[in-house]
Amino acid sequence: MTSSARLLIVGPQGSGKGTQGVRVAEALGIPVVSTGDIFRANIKAGTDLGKKVTAILDAGDLVPDELTSEIVRDRLSQQDAANGFLLDGYPRNTAQVGHLDAFLADQGASLDAVILLDVPREESIARLSLRAVEQGRSDDTEAGIAHRLDIYENETAPIISVYRERGIVDRIDGVGTLDEITARISAALGARGIGQLV
Repeated sequence: MTSSARLLIVGPQGSGKGTQGVRVAEALGIPVVSTGDIFRANIKAGTDLGKKVTAILDAGDLVPDELTSEIVRDRLSQQDAANGFLLDGYPRNTAQVGHLDAFLADQGASLDAVILLDVPREESIARLSLRAVEQGRSDDTEAGIAHRLDIYENETAPIISVYRERGIVDRIDGVGTLDEITARISAALGARGIGQLV
């Protein structure tokens, strides 16, 4: 089924938003637009962007707003995102919310819903530590994980307040089995008249 849903999935690193985002997008027939995936693809391909991003991430920092917004605008302008998309990792702060609002307003569109995966900090750290071992992710060091969670709490959490004022945030308990969490997301989106996931 294809939907015209424009969604954002948000949660701390290790909340499972990448996995759930793919499930939601596939069920609705819309692309996942993940800044992390775009950056990792460029790193793997050894592009100039990839080299820039590697240096930034290895320092435990996040990619600058202007660069991130430019990449996302380019991706959302592609044909497969015309009828909807699921954003993962963007916007991550209020400046980027402004960039996204301006881009969507130009298209006469706006976000339909924000899926907030709520996971305790200890759970995020445990999941990321496991991922570091399983995937050999160089950015998943203990200090790197703590730094990114701090950035999330200080910079990304405020965007939830912005979207909550617009009445589009669905808070989802992010602890449970994959299917349980997907079912919770499906129920929340269904209440907004957005597709059936399961």
